[in-house]
Amino acid sequence: MLDLNAGTYYWCACGLSEKQPFCDGHHKGTDFTPLKVEVAEAGKKAWCQCKHSGTKPFCDGAHQKL
Repeated sequence: MLDLNAGTYYWCACGLSEKQPFCDGHHKGTDFTPLKVEVAEAGKKAWCQCKHSGTKPFCDGAHQKL
């Protein structure tokens, strides 16, 4: 769980970012594109780290089935 402020975030879709779960530009040269996410209200959010969630960028427990 991450405690986030309201604002714009970019979720890493490639898994290469050194600032997981957020994009740091390491996807350049790949077919991946980060997902722009608008967080309307500050609070705790469960961001997907495994990249297999069906509710990207948020965790849906898919990592438990890998």
